[in-house]
Amino acid sequence: MAASLALDRDQVRDFARSYTEAWCSGDPTRVAGHFAPGGTIAINGGPPTEVTEVARAFMSAFPDLHLLMDDLVVKDELVEFHWTCVGTNTGPGGTGNRVRFSGFEEWTFGENGLVAESQGHYDQADYERQLEHGASEPQ
Repeated sequence: MAASLALDRDQVRDFARSYTEAWCSGDPTRVAGHFAPGGTIAINGGPPTEVTEVARAFMSAFPDLHLLMDDLVVKDELVEFHWTCVGTNTGPGGTGNRVRFSGFEEWTFGENGLVAESQGHYDQADYERQLEHGASEPQ
């Protein structure tokens, strides 16, 4: 089955590192390059959205966006990519506040070894609070 090839742990870890670097690049097409043609991401149960559009929105809102890979969990044919996003909301209409929020994506890979579908999850209320008031500084 093609999925078992796509879910080779070493390959998945290398893929996740490359995906993390793509988010840090400021180039939404680099993020989209990790998805199969027509691949989508749905955030917090929202509608599946084209990946370039999602990446462009975050990169525009946070020109200094930096993504950290926190963990990678391979479960059967699903991969959980756990991340922390750090950035300052200085894009158009931005608040100027710094955010630091964590979440994860559940990836389903296509036969071509790229993500066919991603389900993204993070604490929306905490994110919105940070946009308004800024991130709490770590102790």
